[in-house]
Amino acid sequence: MRPLGVIGHLSRDIVAGGPPRIGGGPWHAARALRLIGADAIVFAKCGERAYHRKLAALGSPVSFTLDRETTSFSFSYDERGVRTMAIDSIGEPWRIEDVSARLLRRAEWLHVAPLLRGDFDADLLEWLARGRRIVLDGQGLVRPRRTGPLVLDGDFDPAVLRHVTALKLSQEEADVVGEVDVPELIVTDGMRGATVNGEHVPAHVVSADPTGAGDAFAVAYAASRAAGQAPVSAARRATALVAALLSR
Repeated sequence: MRPLGVIGHLSRDIVAGGPPRIGGGPWHAARALRLIGADAIVFAKCGERAYHRKLAALGSPVSFTLDRETTSFSFSYDERGVRTMAIDSIGEPWRIEDVSARLLRRAEWLHVAPLLRGDFDADLLEWLARGRRIVLDGQGLVRPRRTGPLVLDGDFDPAVLRHVTALKLSQEEADVVGEVDVPELIVTDGMRGATVNGEHVPAHVVSADPTGAGDAFAVAYAASRAAGQAPVSAARRATALVAALLSR
């Protein structure tokens, strides 16, 4: 089986007023990949050189692009797990020249993990999808590209979905996005589990900080699909993986 790919910005996260810590799709996905032992290539971009070293220490090969800025968030969770978030700074969008085409050719499935709308435009997603299948994190559809308190909206370009195999949304994001036409639609809803094209997959409830659970779910789903599992079976495996990761 060809390796997976993961691409996205690394972020600087401040959770509940604590010290800054590394975040973003490549970080959380790489942690999940280490747990399941999957072969993967990680493409990451941010303005913090030290984050490159931290990401590489997780064991997957890393292609790193140094940005002029790092996308930064501050957020907290209430007792129900509902997150309140603000965008403190914004990195530059991905460009074709940021991506090693030689490494990308090795990947059969690619988890595209935008932090904000515009991290990946429709033309770049079309290019990334050539010769591979795309699992897209839908937060990149509904998070406006501006600093300040995060308020989701549905003002995204529908063309970004033309080459997407699987779209992962939280229930909150799905409510904003509305009806979309993609082959595989996964909607996660915390302790209530997830649905895959409308079929329910129960959650494995774990009391822990859920930051990064969506990226772990998406990359585990991609790994299972790449191994030949059907969408619902892949979601069940991804759900179990997220619970194991959060338990740590």
